[in-house]
Amino acid sequence: MAPSVADVLPSASELKEKAEQKINRAYDASQHSSYKYTHYLPVYDETTTFPPTEPFEFVDRGLLADKTKPHLLGLNDPNVVVTKLTPRVGTEITGLQLSELTDEQKIELALLIAERGVVVFRGQNFKDIGVEKQKEFGQYFGRLHVHPVGAHVDGAIEFHNIYLGPDNLYRAQRRSEKLTTTGYHSDVSYEHQPPAITLLTLLAVPSTGGDTAWTSQVAAYERLSEPIKTLLEGLRAEHSGFPQAENARRDGKFVRREPVKSDHPIVRVHPVTGQKALFVNPGFTKKIIGLKTEESDAILQLLFKHISQSADVQVRVKWDDQTVSLWDNRVTAHTAISDYDVHNEEEGLRHGFRITTLGERPVGVNGLETVW
Repeated sequence: MAPSVADVLPSASELKEKAEQKINRAYDASQHSSYKYTHYLPVYDETTTFPPTEPFEFVDRGLLADKTKPHLLGLNDPNVVVTKLTPRVGTEITGLQLSELTDEQKIELALLIAERGVVVFRGQNFKDIGVEKQKEFGQYFGRLHVHPVGAHVDGAIEFHNIYLGPDNLYRAQRRSEKLTTTGYHSDVSYEHQPPAITLLTLLAVPSTGGDTAWTSQVAAYERLSEPIKTLLEGLRAEHSGFPQAENARRDGKFVRREPVKSDHPIVRVHPVTGQKALFVNPGFTKKIIGLKTEESDAILQLLFKHISQSADVQVRVKWDDQTVSLWDNRVTAHTAISDYDVHNEEEGLRHGFRITTLGERPVGVNGLETVW
C-alpha cells in the first residue's frame, strides 16, 4: 500500500524547526558545481544545541567475537586478502565490502580493530550507500558522537566533516604558526566516555599526500621502563575540551555543546583484549593530576615525544577515494598529514567524513577509573 500524504509530508512542528535552523555553508558552491558529493560538503548548524552527555552503558561488540575470527579472516576466498601493514599496528583488507558485512563479521571486525589498532578497507562502495545506511553501520558499534564545534554533513550532524580546500583553509590556518601540520590525538578524548571506534572515509583525495598516521599506544606503553610504567599506572591526567571550544568561539564558530574535562587513567586497560595502553595525547591532555606543574610537564612532554616520534610503532596509510579506515581510539593516537599544496588544482581537495562511536568510561590498572 502506498504511504498516505500525512506519512510523506513533514509535520507543522518539523517545518517550523527546519525554518528556524540556521545552516551556514563552509565552502564556496561555485567551486563544486561538478562535484559528485556536494551533499556531503561541510556546513555548520548554528541553532541546534546539546546537553552534556549523560553516562550510559556500553558493551563492546568485540566481547562477543570468536577470537579466531572465522567469518572475517577464515573465508578461504582468494579475492579476500588480509595484510599486516606493520608488525604492531595496522591491517589492510581487500575483497570485502563493509556495506555487505554480516553481524558476525562486524563483531569479529570490532575485535580485529581492538587488536590491530586500525583496519584499512580498500575498494569500498561505502561512500555511495547513502547517509542512513552509513549511520546505521556506525551505530552497530555504539552511540554516535556529535562533535561540539566541528563542521558536519547537512542532515547528519553526527558526521564530522573533514575538509581542506582553497575555499576553506580553517584546518590549515590553525597550524600555520607551527613547524609541522601533524598533531597526534585520540578523538575528543576529553569526553567522560571517550570514543571507541572511529570510521573515516574520504570522498576526494589529493593526487599525492594527505596520508594519515597512527601510533600504537599499546606498543608505546610496552616500550617504557618498568619503574615508569609503575608510576604512570597509578596516575590520572586531565583531558580538556575547553581550549577547543574557546578557540572555536574566538574564530566565530558555533559551540553546540559546552566543553567538559575528564581525569582519565594515564594507562587504560582495553575491555576486550585486556591490553594496557597509554591514554594521553598532545591534542587534549593538559596535566597529570597530583603532580607539580614542572613534574607534570616533564612527564607529559616525554610521553608526547614518544607517541609522536616512535616511527617503529606507527603506520602511515595512503588514501584513495575507495578506502575506509576504522580505528580504536582507546589503543591508538593518530594524525592527518597535510603535506600537499591546497592551492594547487593538480594536487586536489581532501574531503571526507568521520563517524565516531562513544565507548566505556575508561578503567585503568587495579580498577583506577575516570573521574570528573
